[in-house]
Amino acid sequence: MSCILIVEDQPIDAALLRKYAEEIEGYTVQTVGTLADARLTSLREHPALVVLDYHLPDGHAISFLGEFRALAGMGDTPVLALSADDAVGIRRTMLEAGANDFIIKPVDRVEFKTRALNLLELRASRLALSDRAEWLMHEVQLATKAIRLRERETVYRLARAAEFRDSETGAHLVRMAHYCELLARTVGESDAMCETIFLAAPMHDIGKVATPDSILLKPGRHTTDEFAIMKAHARDGYDILRDSESALLRMAADIALTHHERFDGRGYPLGVRGVAIPLSGRIVALADVFDALTSKRVYKEAWSVDRACAEIDGGRGTHFDPYLVDAFYDVLPEILRIRELYADTRAVPESDAV
Repeated sequence: MSCILIVEDQPIDAALLRKYAEEIEGYTVQTVGTLADARLTSLREHPALVVLDYHLPDGHAISFLGEFRALAGMGDTPVLALSADDAVGIRRTMLEAGANDFIIKPVDRVEFKTRALNLLELRASRLALSDRAEWLMHEVQLATKAIRLRERETVYRLARAAEFRDSETGAHLVRMAHYCELLARTVGESDAMCETIFLAAPMHDIGKVATPDSILLKPGRHTTDEFAIMKAHARDGYDILRDSESALLRMAADIALTHHERFDGRGYPLGVRGVAIPLSGRIVALADVFDALTSKRVYKEAWSVDRACAEIDGGRGTHFDPYLVDAFYDVLPEILRIRELYADTRAVPESDAV
């Protein structure tokens, strides 16, 4: 049960105030006679109302009010100040120092109860509003989390639909997601961007759903005409994902469109160069090539890590953003741990699915 704290050193006044306060239902009453005891009791009891005399043996209430307001949880606790001095200056000083109301002694019973009840009801209203605000915030967070989980599952299933038509595996999607998140974090991107690219990167090849099987699954080299059709998956993926209100799908659209662009401008489908390529596309380009080189496909054996790194190093400034290549080498041990953890021969834990 919350308490009303009375800080009054005069025994008769303290007894009267205690009697009046005890008539207010739902609260216990604590009485102390010094500011030192008031500090200790406030810390222990977290009172619902403080009735504070201006003059006390160990100081006056002005200094106490500042300390009291600084205590955890006491910022909004109402304070009813008392003084036998009717000077306007004292009342003004107490109110400016943090008191919520002021009564001149001797204290009238009805006036005390009315003002005390008003302050207690005001506190209760503030607490109710605060609790409702916290509840609403919690509900919003839960709803947002549920939406993100559904969005995440939808993205993963769409990405898997594209992969099922190709020779790649679900583990490839998970590795890609982790590589891209790690690279984004390494170059100083925000938590929100890192989370988004983790979810969006697996959508890079969604456009392959529109690529004919005769070309997509061909084990040998493509002819010029076939490669032209194959390259269309970048624009097809962008067309599937673009114009969404979701930040995740907007990034996925950018990635689908630009993950085959090259830093020197010789990529496709746009032929843009340098930082004109979105950072998400530049990151995915590097992560996708590394994973493709080090993975077995129907048309090739897996390359060794050293050979794949040599290829990436050779593409510094031409195929890949040099800054991202440096970041790649900075975290290469972690990339290799991800590669081992999500190897094609191992099952991907459901909790780690993108």
